[in-house]
Amino acid sequence: MGLKQNLHNLKKKYEGTKIAPLFNGFHTFLYMPNETTHGGTHIKSADDLKRTMNTVIMALVPCLIFGMFNAGYQHNLQIEAVSNATGFFSGEFWNMDNLLIGLVKILPLVIVSYVVGLAIEFIFCIIKGHEIEEGYLVTGMLVPLIVPVDLPLWMLAVAVAFGVVIGKEVFGGTGMNILNPALTIRAFLFFAYPTWMSGDKVWVQGAVEAAGTADAISGETILGSLAQSQPLNYSVSDMFFGFIPGSVGETSTLLILLGALFLIFTKIGSWRIMLSAVIGALVMGFIFNQIIDMGWIGETSKFYGLMSLDFWKHLLIGGFAFGAVYMATDPVTASQTNKGKWIYGFLIGFISIMIRVFNPAYPEGVMLAILLMNVFAPTIDHYVVQGNVKRRLKRLKAKTA
Repeated sequence: MGLKQNLHNLKKKYEGTKIAPLFNGFHTFLYMPNETTHGGTHIKSADDLKRTMNTVIMALVPCLIFGMFNAGYQHNLQIEAVSNATGFFSGEFWNMDNLLIGLVKILPLVIVSYVVGLAIEFIFCIIKGHEIEEGYLVTGMLVPLIVPVDLPLWMLAVAVAFGVVIGKEVFGGTGMNILNPALTIRAFLFFAYPTWMSGDKVWVQGAVEAAGTADAISGETILGSLAQSQPLNYSVSDMFFGFIPGSVGETSTLLILLGALFLIFTKIGSWRIMLSAVIGALVMGFIFNQIIDMGWIGETSKFYGLMSLDFWKHLLIGGFAFGAVYMATDPVTASQTNKGKWIYGFLIGFISIMIRVFNPAYPEGVMLAILLMNVFAPTIDHYVVQGNVKRRLKRLKAKTA
């Protein structure tokens, strides 16, 4: 009660000054706003931006925790300290040693992401004199989940600063951006530091003491090996559960699927976008499989490895599932109309697999596909709305004729 009263007194003391948004932000972060509306009719709802962001974070937390265990597990697997996990509840995987290794590597990424991102948000709210926006709460969690675990912290800090300023604030802040901020940050890393983001460097296992020296072991991702036409050495269950190398939060299709169901149940995520993205990916993958079956592409082609992969397995590897559930469904940058969501999601899935196959140097296409469709989302909605207007005018003319 004393803390609440002190915050309230500070809020009143600095009301009308440039730093007032800071106190308002801390006050509403800890307590419900104490303003009372007067007059008129108001829509009563238990949902607001902060609760929406917190709901998405709750859906992401299982992926984060699993990613920490997997970071340690992949590390120990490379040095042969553990054997291959035999199931989702395998004791070899859910080991505290794995968690501690992953925690040491991943927690700093989360801290840097939030500290740098929120600091820039605070600076802009003071400069512009507006309330603190909660939009970065989700972005700050997404970023550590879609970057390599060994990414230098200074690179992450620079990328976050770029993504928040250029990807969001220059457009007016939360709700005004045309590109997904988390993917804007990842795109900056990809183009600025490609050697850290390429397909064969997404996962580095950490320092291993050998002969008195620290030596980093690099484990190639599934997409990286398939792009080089190497055989797939992981079972379907390993890929589904997530016992594979990859970016922190993108490996477990099972947990991503559960997160998708949670977002759909809470009406935060669009099931139309998720489903249509899956359909688009399956269609593109099936087309590539038919090209292989007809013999148009031989085994010597650099595209053969990913093109010959069973079309449905594209859903289990790489960042496609994570992107389709948590980033393609961003309500700000996605299509708003129901028909537009079907078109938007389908094209994301279709283009993702196309880029994945035809760009073997960086065999992952979901990031570029979502950013591309972010740009075209308003155009899709425009033509959907215009089509509805034309149909209604046509019906009106038919009735009045």
